[in-house]
Amino acid sequence: MPTPEWYAALPERDLSLSSQWATEEFREELRAWCESVVGPVIGMEQHKLRAWATVWRVTTAEGAWFAKQNCPGQQVEVALMDALSRLVPDRVVPVTAARDGLLLTPDQGPVFYETAGGELENWVRLARDAALLQRELVPHHEELLATGMTDLTPQEAPGYVTARVDQYAALAADDPRRLAPDIADRLRAHLPVVRRWAEQVASLGLPLTLNHNDLHENNVFDVDGRLRFFDFGDSLLTEPLAVLLIPLNILGEKLEADGDDPRLWRVADAALEVWTDLVPAAELRAALPAALQLGRLGRVESWVRCQPSQNDEQLAEVGAGGRHVARDAARGPAGRESAGVGAGPLWVSSRRGDGPRRS
Repeated sequence: MPTPEWYAALPERDLSLSSQWATEEFREELRAWCESVVGPVIGMEQHKLRAWATVWRVTTAEGAWFAKQNCPGQQVEVALMDALSRLVPDRVVPVTAARDGLLLTPDQGPVFYETAGGELENWVRLARDAALLQRELVPHHEELLATGMTDLTPQEAPGYVTARVDQYAALAADDPRRLAPDIADRLRAHLPVVRRWAEQVASLGLPLTLNHNDLHENNVFDVDGRLRFFDFGDSLLTEPLAVLLIPLNILGEKLEADGDDPRLWRVADAALEVWTDLVPAAELRAALPAALQLGRLGRVESWVRCQPSQNDEQLAEVGAGGRHVARDAARGPAGRESAGVGAGPLWVSSRRGDGPRRS
């Protein structure tokens, strides 16, 4: 099977945006752009500066907004948010402007993490509303593709792992992203397990839809009793169950819960219920551990997109792409490389390591 064009090669290194974000020149360019949209700016504060994105809080006499620019590999968020604001306006933050590689959204107040209080019921609500967002977007697959989003189907998972392992293993020996030969060999030996995961998830026949790919309490607001999602830079189009990877991971860590903990299943079931008219709940539950494993490939893809915008120091600090491929593509559900489908706990560890991010 030919390798799809979008992951046939690693993206070229590109520091064109990230190298500018700490400069006064960028600040003034951003100010001018914001003023062209919302009028005279009276305050600007850099709220976030990462290799993959910068976010500024911008105030005028009329209110406050967040202005965001992503690295080249995540620029699709601008077009995606513009589309989501039309397709599912009640489920995402409002969009004031989405053009010129910049995104401007009005300040919605404290994020859900600050208002929800960490109660389990709020995680249930988060999971269910995220699934409802996914379900509403199923008929709009072509519109989402038109924004520049990419599909990663369960059937493609083995090919994706093979391609990324080969690409990172082939990098020069002094490249911090390089995948060590022994680890590459172990990953290739693990492919039969990935194929079993892929077969089980594909057999559900669920439609492809938007996978937020970084779903947690800091990436959603509760506005007048309605959850509004944001920070879609890591998103891609997958089967729907993979979206539970991050929330179950974070909640499992907070609760110090194992994979059979009924509290985790309560959250998972809130999302699964949205799809039970298509697939029986028992089948969804049985396939969820495998779906979570495939979901970790989405986390790999986030790193693939973001690494080209990191300088040498940043690459050395946050780690090589090869290490993230190894971490997120090879471990079984319990972190055991030999684990099979359905083995181990429900949730797995697979975050960037910088904690929940508001962006």
